[in-house]
This record gives sequence, C-alpha cells and structure tokens, in this order.
Amino acid sequence: MFVTGGLKSLLPHMLRRIIRCNRLSISNTSGMAEGYKQANVVILHKSLADDFEKFCRANAGPLPLLYRSKPGDWKCPSLSSDSDIRTDCLQYRIYEHGACTGTLKSLKEYSEQLKDMVTFYLGCSFSFEKVVQNAGIPVRNVEQKCNVSMYKTAVPCYSISTFCCNLVVTMRPIPASKLEAAVLATSELKEAHGAPIHVGDPGLLGIQDLSKPDYGDPVHLHPGDIPVFWACGVTGVEAVINCRAPLAFTHSPGCMFITDLKNDNVTVRSSTEVPQVHCISQDPLHYSIVSAEAAQKIKNLETLIGIDPGDRGIIHLHRQDELLKACLSISHARSVLITTGFPTHFTYEPPEENDGPPGALAIAAILQALEKEVAVVTDQRAMNLNKKIIEEAVQLGILKRPVPLLSYQKGSADSALMFLCENGNPGRPRFDHLVAIERAGMAADGNYYNARKVNIKHLVDPIDELFLAAQTIPGIATTGVGDGGNELGMGKVKDAVKKHIKNGDVIACDVEADFTIVAGVSNWGGYAIACALYILSACEIHDRYLRKAVGFPQISKKTGWLSALPSVTKEEKLLKTLVRHGVRSGKTASLEMEVDGLPFYDTHSVMIEKLL
Repeated sequence: MFVTGGLKSLLPHMLRRIIRCNRLSISNTSGMAEGYKQANVVILHKSLADDFEKFCRANAGPLPLLYRSKPGDWKCPSLSSDSDIRTDCLQYRIYEHGACTGTLKSLKEYSEQLKDMVTFYLGCSFSFEKVVQNAGIPVRNVEQKCNVSMYKTAVPCYSISTFCCNLVVTMRPIPASKLEAAVLATSELKEAHGAPIHVGDPGLLGIQDLSKPDYGDPVHLHPGDIPVFWACGVTGVEAVINCRAPLAFTHSPGCMFITDLKNDNVTVRSSTEVPQVHCISQDPLHYSIVSAEAAQKIKNLETLIGIDPGDRGIIHLHRQDELLKACLSISHARSVLITTGFPTHFTYEPPEENDGPPGALAIAAILQALEKEVAVVTDQRAMNLNKKIIEEAVQLGILKRPVPLLSYQKGSADSALMFLCENGNPGRPRFDHLVAIERAGMAADGNYYNARKVNIKHLVDPIDELFLAAQTIPGIATTGVGDGGNELGMGKVKDAVKKHIKNGDVIACDVEADFTIVAGVSNWGGYAIACALYILSACEIHDRYLRKAVGFPQISKKTGWLSALPSVTKEEKLLKTLVRHGVRSGKTASLEMEVDGLPFYDTHSVMIEKLL
C-alpha cells in the first residue's frame, strides 16, 4: 500500500497505474502530480450527451470541457496516453434517477452499459494548486492534509434542457495580503476554472456555514485569511442529480482523473487582462474584481470631474478611488435608491437648483439599461415637480420608462428601517445601494444650510435618516456626490470641509456615506458614475465576476448601454425642461466662471464630451 509522501512528484501515468491497482491509502487527489491538470468526470447516456455539452459551454466557469469521448470509448488520447476511465479515478459514484446509490472503486462491472455512454472530462481547481503555491500563496487544504471544501450556492447556472442546477464552489482561505496574487495566478488558467467568482462573505453566495461543506472537508481559516471561492466542477454532479437520468456515473468529489497535461505558465500581456481586487464592503465583507485598464479609465474620470470651476477649495475634499469603489459597489447592486434636491433658492418657487436632477437621471438611465431596479426619493413638497421632470425625461428618451418616485417622512423611531427593509427586517433590504447627488445634508446642529449659511431646514425632508439607518443594515451601501461639502454623504470629509471651504464650520454635512465623490459640479459626478458603470459592464473580467462565471458574457448588450449614457443633446434638452418648470442655476457666479475658456453655462456639455 502506498502512502502520500512521494505522490506529489510522481508522473501522472504512474499514479494512474497505482490507482488502477487500488494501492493508495488516500481519500483525494489534491496535491498529487503537482503541475499537471486534473479532471472532474461525468458519464452519461449518449442520448443526453449533446445537451450536457451545451450545458458545459453555457457554464464554462464551473464546467470547462477538456474532452468528450465517443460512446463506449474508455480512453482520452488528448489527455493521457494509457488511461481507462473505468479504473483510473480513486472512487466513483453511481446515480440512478438522480439518487446516489453507492460508491465504487471500479466501473468494470458496468462495462456493458458504458458502451452506450459518453464520458466528459472537466477542468479541476486542483490543477492550479502548484501555480498558487509558486506565487507564494499557502494552499490551506494541502497544509491541513484534507480535501478542499465544496459548497452548493444559491447561484443558478444557465439551464439547457433537463440540465439545471445551482453553482457549486470550492473555498480556499487566502491571506488578505495575497488576494490579488491569488486572482492573478489563477485568472488565465481557464481550464482550471480561472479566477475566483467571489471573495468575501459566504452568505452572499447563500452559504450559511463554512464549517459544514456539502462535499469535501472543512478547511480552517488562519487569522487574517479571507474566504475565496472558485467555480467547481462538482456543479456537473448536481446537474446529473437534477437530470434524473436512469443511470449515470461521476468521480467522487475530490477523487479526480489525473491527466498527462501540464499547466503551462500563462503570461498576462495587457492591462485588459490584469485583474485588480478592491474591497467594497466590510459588512458583509465583499471584494470586487476589475481589469487594470477599466480601473484606470475610471480613475481618469475621477480626475476630470475634480476640476474646481469656482476655486472653492474642493481639491482638499477629494478622496482617491472613491468613484471606482462606489461604482464597483453599485455594479453588484440589485436595487438602487437615488435622492437629489437642494432648495438653495429659498425665496423662490420652486426653490430647487438645476444641479443634481440631471446627474440623478443620468445614473437612473444607465441603471435601467443594466436591468437594475431604481427608484428616486425626494421631498414631499417637490413630488409633483419631480414627477413632471421624470415624465418629460421619458418623452425625451433620457429614461426608458418612468422611475418610481417616493417620499420619506419620519413617523416613528423605526420609520427609516421600515422604509428600507421589507417589514422592517434588516435581513431583507429593499435596496442594496443609496445614492445622494447634490442633496442638502444635515449639519452637526441638525439644520440644513446652503453655501451662504442660510438655514433651509423647513424645505428639506429628513432623507438623511435613511443614510444613517443604512449604516446599521448589512448589505446596504451608500454614496454621496457633492461639490461644496454641505451635501448629504459629505460627512466623510467634514473635517476638510470645516478647514478649507467657506462657511464650512457651519454648513458641513455631518452625515457620512460609505463612498464620497467630490466633483466641481455635482452633475459631473452623476455623469461620471454613469460612464464608470458602463466601463465596468464592458469589462470582461468584471462581467465574469458579476455573473459568477455562469451563463454568457453580457457584452452583446453594449449598444443598449451606450444609448443610455448622458450626451450633450440630452443635457441641453433636460436643462431646458428644468428652466421651463422654474428650476434655476445654483451657482452664484455661473456666467462669470470659466472652464477651458468656456462660460460655465456650457461646461456641462464640455464635461460630458470629455467623460465620453
């Protein structure tokens, strides 16, 4: 009987011979034949083979197809020289009408049935373990001498005919300082599942308890480790179960088929292929992945909108990479709530300024194009005005359809919780992200001030309470967009506002957002968010991460996304609409200020052209 000590360095054909003779005292093949590809195995009746291949092609992350045999062919010449699929896995499972009816060391007794069956060899994450180790990253399950942990998720795969199931993932604990290295090491190894599909809280995948894997063994996290999840070929086992075929075979999870193919080192050549990892939430812990190229484009947008046309000192409020992190968070959101409205013209009717609504509608338009739920919450007194603006935005083609318009009033201590969550249950939020753009923000004394220190509290509903409540609800993130420090969400930079902005000691908003986007004009911030969300959606690396490597790339929808972006024509039409409804400019020196030599009145168009 062989023990595990020398198995790492044995060549695959030797290992297969040892396995074939049933002479190993191990329960899985993790760490064996280092540097060689291993494969999941699914064996189905030939009548199901075409549909299963389509299912694999449609879900290439968990089911990268290495080889499909012909009916009754027990060899796989492109993967190995002398193999026999009936004997060369450590252990097999037999499924009858979707139920596992036993485990086997050999399939030889089923040789007659196998003549009408097709074998699928699917990539396995064991293949990348040596690559990960070579990058200086510990592989905890190898260290702990156990199988990898595998979990069923709540993520549905793309269904084909009778093949439908949820994604199965493996989890590997990775030190926080090594996350990006782990993503980089695995991202190009697509036949071994490629880059992770989730980094952070397992609950976001529907996994309730890491100590209770559905397959494999529990793997313990060291202090400072982050759970990182890769798509897993055991997804194919789940598909076999749900298919309820009269007879099917698979490998036992962790007992892989070892091929003769080496994992070739892949060099990432361009910034479109270099992944970056960014933390977008601490509660729940959540990281996102994006290409270096897309990230740089969004950083360039952030620089563009940071121009200070009024020389008000907003450069001191700038927080690096807030636009990128905010938009990564929004891209993961299912439902977004937007608020705007700054009644700076307190002696007029309506008192609103025209900075805010155009940016808010630009965000709403791209969210609609990205098929996310979006709603707007505003002051009760401004409901009719905003309703008319939204209706005309639909007529002008700025919005695809009307955006639900909501108002918020405090009636009790839990009003904000009831508004944000179904039946006030923090575990069931209605919105994943709140965005405030040029929205009057509450100062430390509980009042609301315009830039000239005039208290406008009587015109402002307490929408700040929604942002305060969101801080206590896991899963709801917040973004504030402003250009002077007195806007909702700017509490994150209130010390800088008090120090560098005129009247800042009085007007500074005290309410923080998770992400603070500072722009020369708040509308510019809204346009930048819209453009950044487009960039992220068009990024193949981020798109794959969003869809958890199941289904097909969404890039085919690019034309629809482009048509939703702000444009000079849309901006001009919307500003005319606002003027028609009595909405005035909020910039006191708007006609005197210049950007790039043009009057400030025209700078929205200039900025849109630059952003696009």
